[in-house]
Amino acid sequence: MTSEFEDGSNVGAGAEIVAVCGGITAARGMKASGVFAGIRKTKKDVAIIYSEVPAVAAGVYTQNKVKAAPVLVCMDRIGAGQIQAIVVISGNANACTGEPGLRDAYECTEVLAHELGIDPALVAMASTGVIGVRLPMDRVVPGIRDAAHSLSREGGHYAAEAIMTTDTFSKECAVRVRIGGRDVVVGGMAKGSGMIHPNMATMLAFISTDVAIDVGLLRQALGSAVARSFNSITVDGDTSTNDMAVVMANGLAGNEPITGQGEDYERFREALETVCMELAKMIARDGEGATKLVEVVVRNAGTEADARKVAMAIAKSPLVKTAIFGADANWGRIMCAAGYSGAEFDPDRVDIYIGPEKVAEDGMALPFSEVQAKAALLGADVRITVDLKDGCAEAKVWTCDLTFDYVKINASYRS
Repeated sequence: MTSEFEDGSNVGAGAEIVAVCGGITAARGMKASGVFAGIRKTKKDVAIIYSEVPAVAAGVYTQNKVKAAPVLVCMDRIGAGQIQAIVVISGNANACTGEPGLRDAYECTEVLAHELGIDPALVAMASTGVIGVRLPMDRVVPGIRDAAHSLSREGGHYAAEAIMTTDTFSKECAVRVRIGGRDVVVGGMAKGSGMIHPNMATMLAFISTDVAIDVGLLRQALGSAVARSFNSITVDGDTSTNDMAVVMANGLAGNEPITGQGEDYERFREALETVCMELAKMIARDGEGATKLVEVVVRNAGTEADARKVAMAIAKSPLVKTAIFGADANWGRIMCAAGYSGAEFDPDRVDIYIGPEKVAEDGMALPFSEVQAKAALLGADVRITVDLKDGCAEAKVWTCDLTFDYVKINASYRS
């Protein structure tokens, strides 16, 4: 049987994967905390994730040429293959702050290492917020100390709250899978609402697991999962300076270590992808000002790359997104976006569906029910399907509608 998350979405494709309560602290040996340090006006703004033992780690980072200081710290620390703790600051990106900003970031890791009694080389850092402003270290340092002394198994939700910026809800999920005769848990949390686009975006994702696995395979599994999840969502086409997705695997499940390709690796990879996918869809659903989660499916493409190009062009089109907000079945905008995507296909063979309603066939209009199409667009979950009839490849991308509130939120982001 398949389990379901609270929002009704299916958990994984395999019968072994089941949803479990919690998020970043669902795995054995994981603790977290989230506190208010005064970096933001009223909300929690310092989070810590901690493993009771050192964990092998992997990360994927923003492809923006401008990388924030914490991203550079993570690339250094996680690049070595092992960490034990991560400190996350919300409300300040610590981006475009030069050498002083980099020193501040490393100091944050040293403060946390001292409080936890571990090697600073085992501490990573992330941050999110306004660009071009140095961290207020007079508030950050006490906040880190407070958070270090607040760590608990129950602190995962507080940590998920503390990493939020314009998010309207915390994003958490966890799954369990049987590997090598042992129950393995993969849990995570994420933040993201605006400035979201593939090659990472203004999103942070942290995943923990108690599986024992080779660090090279962990990196491979994360790369695969990110491609199908966090790099398959778009809100507004912007790619941030601070994005990252990090996974820690502490081995406390006691399974025989995964050291090669095979059934155990595939089960873990699927569980990791399930968590990443659910978190990514939560980010798209919570797009700034959004009222709808939109799934764009492109099927029967000549190649997966072409399917993805078409899906992404449709998903990031402001004209498509505003039409969805207005519940206007303007399929011509969908066809137009497919045409400029750069994908290879024959426009005279394309079929388009809004929900279950077929609105275009072989690249041309056909009679369809405006009432049924509008009903599909008025739902909280909208599906756009484009059939290229050119092969057997498929891609899915998630986005949201573009509303008046998106402009309001971003017109006054610093105030």
